[in-house]
Amino acid sequence: MTPPRRGEVWLVDLGMAAKVRPALVISIPAEDTDRALVTLVPHTTSPRQSRFEAAVSVSFLRVGVFDAQNLVTIPHAKLIRSLGKLGGAQLASVERAVCLWLGLPTTSSEA
Repeated sequence: MTPPRRGEVWLVDLGMAAKVRPALVISIPAEDTDRALVTLVPHTTSPRQSRFEAAVSVSFLRVGVFDAQNLVTIPHAKLIRSLGKLGGAQLASVERAVCLWLGLPTTSSEA
């Protein structure tokens, strides 16, 4: 399997309660000496109009949002298949929601 890359959207097995769903890779690629883990922002088709949600329109996803309040780190083995990749502006939109949720500053280049 090709290692997941930041900005890619994968179909992921998040367990019984969360089910199989698309999720955005937000972490950088792991190296050989690192644990084979990836941090994701799950996609949901049930938005709550939260300030921590990022709506992104791409052809390979149903209408919905990436939920920054539901960040998850899982082993690479839980990744099922790559669905596509977000563009720069789309990724920046999700990054802003994640930074807001975590209380991290955003850079002016993302605005």
